[in-house]
Amino acid sequence: MKVFKFGGASVKDAAGVINLVNVLKTIGYKDTLVVVSAMGKSTNALEDIIKQYFQDKSKTPSSILPLKEYHLQIAKDLFPDQKNEIIDVIHELFEELLSFLKSNKSPDYSFVYDQVVSFGELLSTKIIHHFLRHQGLESFWLDARNCIKTDDYYRSANLNWDVTQSNIQLQGGNESLVVTQGFIGSNSNNFTTTLGREGSDYSAAIFGYALNAESVTIWKDVPGVLNGDPREFQNTQLLNQISYREAIELAFYGASVIHPKTLQPLQRKEIPLYVKSFENPLAAGTSVSKGKTLDPHIPCYIVKKDQVLIQLSSIDFSFIVEENISYIFGLLHEYQMPVELIQNSAISFSVCVNNKYKRLEELVLVLRSRFNVEVTEAVDLFTIRHFDSKASQFINNKGKQILLEQRTSETAQFIIKT
Repeated sequence: MKVFKFGGASVKDAAGVINLVNVLKTIGYKDTLVVVSAMGKSTNALEDIIKQYFQDKSKTPSSILPLKEYHLQIAKDLFPDQKNEIIDVIHELFEELLSFLKSNKSPDYSFVYDQVVSFGELLSTKIIHHFLRHQGLESFWLDARNCIKTDDYYRSANLNWDVTQSNIQLQGGNESLVVTQGFIGSNSNNFTTTLGREGSDYSAAIFGYALNAESVTIWKDVPGVLNGDPREFQNTQLLNQISYREAIELAFYGASVIHPKTLQPLQRKEIPLYVKSFENPLAAGTSVSKGKTLDPHIPCYIVKKDQVLIQLSSIDFSFIVEENISYIFGLLHEYQMPVELIQNSAISFSVCVNNKYKRLEELVLVLRSRFNVEVTEAVDLFTIRHFDSKASQFINNKGKQILLEQRTSETAQFIIKT
């Protein structure tokens, strides 16, 4: 079995869906499971619908209409000469979405988020499944929520590996061509959960692991894994090969081309991961497997934007050691603050966090009872793996204030005020 994952950019319109089919015909689609994300910017649109829902529920129906028209138009472009049943399916899914929002009684934003954003993946895979069959490729549509079982940690759910693996082997390995969703799963009560933004790569790895796949391929709008995001850095270069360990390091520091959790299950079974261009499917792309750490061995640049730098110092000049550090990390966990970087001295502690769950004010209020607290929002965290003098100079040339700098033998990190 091979596992292919196509992201939203690859299926943002009818031409993208047609290209997906052409990729399958070019590479081969026998014994293949295809994981697909929501189309284009659908997840962003669904997030806006959720915000509107919590602000003014009466405007919910009208806020949904543009997204519905977007998917209907793609379906009409794919089936211009005939009425396909997918049109009815799209209407039914949007009726289901609206029905949930009308009947929901939960005030839990994260719970509502997961129930709503999952419709992006359901819509995309239904459309693609119908078009594959229209093109003569007999596909089986699989609801990932029936396979991927998680806990109740909405928006970043943790996997129940044993149950998930058993479910996938029972439901996902018996068809020649399977189409399923990335990003989504369900808990023990069958409420939809999600694996975190960009979690479709992780979904592909989960399916690959459970099916003992020959390989997992992520199809992107770039030639493979580059040594920097071309939208942020100039003169980026293709990395031909990366070891599992190095890829995990890059993902940990925020390299957006591979989801941080994706590599761990693949590495355990030594399943190779390929990152290739859906615009040039026969090109080699990047291979992630055992072998060379990095080929070519060049600096890799990563930036995480819109982070928060929290700087603490003890009110009574006592040392910030085990007890205080344990207390701080307990609060960071309690208030759902993903930690990106830490640095401490005898009486100070600095931490760069992602205010993903918008709980910064709550956290700071508690911290002020025990520490002097200084908060700097909207900072960028730059990471350079395998840095050299030229690479480090890149940061200095940006001409912005460096708030914090940290280096190890392999990695340099800089927090910069934007």
